[in-house]
Amino acid sequence: MLLHETRSASLGKKKKVRVGRGPGSGIGKTSGRGLEGATSRSGYAMKVTYEGGQMPLFRRLPKRGFVNGPFKTVYATVNVGQLAAFAAGSAVGRKELLEKGVLKTTHNTPIKVLGDGELSVALTVTADRFSKSAVVKIEKAGGKAEWAGGKPKKDAPNFVQILKKKSLEKAIAEARTQKVVKAVAGKKDAKEKPPKPAAPPKADGGKPEEKK
Repeated sequence: MLLHETRSASLGKKKKVRVGRGPGSGIGKTSGRGLEGATSRSGYAMKVTYEGGQMPLFRRLPKRGFVNGPFKTVYATVNVGQLAAFAAGSAVGRKELLEKGVLKTTHNTPIKVLGDGELSVALTVTADRFSKSAVVKIEKAGGKAEWAGGKPKKDAPNFVQILKKKSLEKAIAEARTQKVVKAVAGKKDAKEKPPKPAAPPKADGGKPEEKK
């Protein structure tokens, strides 16, 4: 065979298979998709992570990443009702709570005073955190709440709620303004409207006939 007698590769001239032309074509009845299942449906695309129904690899592997557990602040809680065991006018802190047995932990766990119970004696309570109701009850009994690390700063304002409130107030103000403008315009139109001309009198001097 000589070089000029060779033929080009027939792969580029492969005849296209016509599917969906009946069972006589050999691949026409189900178009090569099989009888049942997701692959036989139109529009199906298999995911890269699909493994035949078994648990995919990315779900079998253990997860690594950020968790807030190590940074979580855990407080030792003391209720206002438990502070009634102290004498009036005494200062209550970590040491006094441990001596009375109100505080069970011996570690440097931050203390938070909650508002459950009633207090009738004036105490100066020192803790890391206070609930709002606890501060109200301590001060109502004539005592004082002192923060160990200084009084916490106010929470940052919720700008989303502020903007919603402002937009609502603006909409209400605009609606009221439009209502007032319409009312004023209506009164003005009523004043400027010319009076109805009277019908000319009849020749016999009688009253003009009213229109039916």
